[in-house]
Amino acid sequence: MTIKQLSIFVENKPGRMSEITEILERNNIDIRALSIADTTNFGILRIIVDHPDQAQNVLKDAGFTVSLTNVIAIGVDDRPGGLARVMRYLSDAEIGVEYMYAFISKEEKSAYVIIRVEDNARAEDVLREKDVPILSAEDIYEM
Repeated sequence: MTIKQLSIFVENKPGRMSEITEILERNNIDIRALSIADTTNFGILRIIVDHPDQAQNVLKDAGFTVSLTNVIAIGVDDRPGGLARVMRYLSDAEIGVEYMYAFISKEEKSAYVIIRVEDNARAEDVLREKDVPILSAEDIYEM
């Protein structure tokens, strides 16, 4: 159950993040999770939104370089070692994690994490086998 993540190339200059978020607002697109990695001159904004295809289109129409990537959203126990346990499952299966970022959960004892791995299908199999909750696109979009 992968979900679509938008990766947006962003120049490091005043107003660019405002421009992106205002485009999403005007199109009634809600951000569910985000991460930004930057260098001196540019950054890559990774976001999960409730309407990823529409977001990709409106951002491209505004001149942004945007791509869609399939990622996995998982639930982990919100306690020390909760994430470590899941990372061990993937490591033991020799599945590399390229990057990850967390986002807010409405459930009291759960945290959610977006992970990008080398092989989504294999990672999902390993995680299901270990009873790690995998969120569907609908779960994320309806939060």
